[in-house]
Amino acid sequence: MKNRFLEQAKREYSPNQRIRALSGEAIIFIIILPGALIFLGRFLDKLLQWQALLYQPANLIVGVLCILSGWLLGMWSNYIQFTIGRGTPVPLMATQKLIIQAPYSYCRNPMALGAIVIYLGVAVLIGSIAAAILVLIGAVILLLYIKLVEEKEMELRFGKEYLAYKEKTPFIIPRLGKRE
Repeated sequence: MKNRFLEQAKREYSPNQRIRALSGEAIIFIIILPGALIFLGRFLDKLLQWQALLYQPANLIVGVLCILSGWLLGMWSNYIQFTIGRGTPVPLMATQKLIIQAPYSYCRNPMALGAIVIYLGVAVLIGSIAAAILVLIGAVILLLYIKLVEEKEMELRFGKEYLAYKEKTPFIIPRLGKRE
């Protein structure tokens, strides 16, 4: 199984193939998941009789700032994976090179951080307690997956180079000060 994974990860895809994969992912992460979060958040708030936490214009300002900053971080991360790493976040189109440049020099998982910030921004924007709880549950599941599965894959693919990077770069909370 390990050998099969390593062989798949070594396969390099053309820019057009990677763009098509990213387009499919974009529909899921930019349209479907936020829509589902809004629907489920409002449904659960109503079911549990939780009042929306709407304090305008604060919800609008904080929500939009979170969505925008998370989106920018996610786009930056995707761009770096696409150009420097010659891959995508799609597991079947893995990066061909270990990326240690910004934003990956701030934390090892800037794309996950960006997604979490986006979805928390959506929850704040609609004032939904249930949506915020769903985001936090989803974040825990995502981060556990990254820690237990993706990090093992990275160790297999990049060995000592990844272990050295892992040693000096935070998992999810960015180090914004001086970097090596």
